[in-house]
Amino acid sequence: MADNNFHSLGASASQKDTNKNDYDAENKDNVQLGVIDTEPLTVDQQCGWGSWKPSCAQVFNNSKGVLFFLCIFSITQSMAVNGFINVVITSLERRFDLPSINTGLIASSYDIAVLVLLIFVTYYGGQGHKPKMLGCGAFIVGLGSFVFMLPHFTSGLYEFDANTLDVCDKNSTIIEDCESSSNLSLYLGVFIVAQLLHGFGACPLYTLGVTYIDENVPTKMSSVYVGIFYGFSMFGPAIGYVLGGMMLNLYTDIGRRLSITVDSPLWVGAWWLGFIITGTLAWMVSLPLVAYPKQLPGSDKLKRVSETHQSRGEEKASQPGFGSSIRDMPAAFAVLLCNIPFLCLNLAGATEGFIMTGFSTFTPKYVESQFGLPSSWSATLFGIVVVPSGFLGTVMGGWCIKKMKLKVAGIIKYCFVMILFSSLCCAILLARCPNPLFAGITTPYNSTGATIDGNLTDICNRDCHCLSIYDPVCGSDGIAYYSPCHAGCQTRDESQLNKRVYHDCECIPQLDGNSTSAYAGKCERNCSYQIVFFVVFFLAIFFTFMASVPALTATLRCVPFSQRSFALGIQWIVIRVLGSIPGPIVFGAVIDRSCILWEEKCGSSGTCWQYDNPMMSLYLFIVAAGLKVLSLLFFSLALCTYKPPMQETAEDHEGIAIDKYKTVEPKETELEAFTEK
Repeated sequence: MADNNFHSLGASASQKDTNKNDYDAENKDNVQLGVIDTEPLTVDQQCGWGSWKPSCAQVFNNSKGVLFFLCIFSITQSMAVNGFINVVITSLERRFDLPSINTGLIASSYDIAVLVLLIFVTYYGGQGHKPKMLGCGAFIVGLGSFVFMLPHFTSGLYEFDANTLDVCDKNSTIIEDCESSSNLSLYLGVFIVAQLLHGFGACPLYTLGVTYIDENVPTKMSSVYVGIFYGFSMFGPAIGYVLGGMMLNLYTDIGRRLSITVDSPLWVGAWWLGFIITGTLAWMVSLPLVAYPKQLPGSDKLKRVSETHQSRGEEKASQPGFGSSIRDMPAAFAVLLCNIPFLCLNLAGATEGFIMTGFSTFTPKYVESQFGLPSSWSATLFGIVVVPSGFLGTVMGGWCIKKMKLKVAGIIKYCFVMILFSSLCCAILLARCPNPLFAGITTPYNSTGATIDGNLTDICNRDCHCLSIYDPVCGSDGIAYYSPCHAGCQTRDESQLNKRVYHDCECIPQLDGNSTSAYAGKCERNCSYQIVFFVVFFLAIFFTFMASVPALTATLRCVPFSQRSFALGIQWIVIRVLGSIPGPIVFGAVIDRSCILWEEKCGSSGTCWQYDNPMMSLYLFIVAAGLKVLSLLFFSLALCTYKPPMQETAEDHEGIAIDKYKTVEPKETELEAFTEK
């Protein structure tokens, strides 16, 4: 009775408190995630441009809004750098008279720019206004895209000589012109400047962008947000490959009438169109990014539990104000050098980056050589496999860390297991396909019964005055020939509009009364390992990306809180210097060792047109397996050397030990916890 009277007398007073507690409990997660804040926002916490803080902008003033715009930025940047540029490299070589070494320099200029600026961006950005630096970076990326497309509008119309693809003409006296020069190669500097701008603008994206997310969401949600961020960045190259391939089907000078088709080696597609898209998107996303405050509303209420590796200098790095001056940079660098788990994680990331960049660059070439698929279809299949596997692996990797509530040691063990699974998938490289039949290279010219000597010239085509332009045809005997001229073809069937067909080919023996003819393109061939290869390759990419976000999470947690941006900057430098920059070079050199047919032009070797498939598979397996063993070794060393922080004996209600160097808010009383429930 007394209890009932007590509740009756206090009903009006307690009802208000109960409603308040219910509201707080309902929105507790939203407050922690930065979605809403129960307190009025100060001017510094509001989203806007200068003194203009429109109310509509506050709808996006939360972690989900930041994640959305960062995903758009990452898609745009990767679409330009890893998508369009990779697709148009061959077109640039043909359009601007650039050798492969120069186009390789164009591709490497991006990483060079990142190396030059990254250390300073991450050091100062760690203490500065990260959203403004991200917005400025997006603007610079857009500027780089617009600069990249400038040569199309300043170089005039593309001119070519269609007579260079003539058939066998024994009365011809055409010789290769090795002395002609062109001023078009001067545009190399423009492309390099554009790539440098791409690199400068991308510096803050995967360093300051990641730490800004991590600072403004609860620790348990950080891996999920970062996983989504990295997962969406996988769509950029895929969109770039698809759109870039479609745009290359349009002639570079749109609207001009032509005498050649898209399958001609002289064709140059509209390589410049894609950069209009990326430039516009980058400038559009830069506006909302610069509008965000230095810290999102509610981020100051987040509880942080330190898992920093205990090493010399760790206490110094935890002091207030450390890292705000350039004089602290050597000391900050020394602190990270003493962090052995951090260094081991960097080396593991470098080996994985080495493998990923090498395979991403040359897997389409590998697929084209092994399975005899067209280059465009090889690139499309590569995108179809990599994008879903990379996206699922990245997102699920972040989700697994949250679901299993792993600490640093557990995360490293998890990464070891995922990399072990991906290592086992490398065995698919040993399932290789036989070499195709290629006259003079893998099989003799049947017209004379000659032996295989690597010589494309034989009695049947010796007087044809064939040029060294690679224009393969498939003969009616099922053997590929270097060009219609090398097959000894005398005439071209002009009635075939959609397919080039040649007749009276002296190098092709007459079989069963059929005419000695050939059609443009490579001979079709089947390989029983094709489906198996793509299934296992999907799993290899999936397991590799399952470890990417967890490894990044372990890096963020094992370094001092104030050093995370700087640590990510150093990690990206290590990954680029030891991984992504030398990776394609080494993989390219390994693949070149298996080349059995080089282009000969004016006495020098150019592009490789035919590879020894079994040797290519073996070489790639040896390199991939060796790098995977190194990656497993570095993860093992990181686990063995990691020392968790010294902890108090008391633990909070979730069983998480509290760092003695870190102050946390008092725990809720049992009554408050019961009320919220």
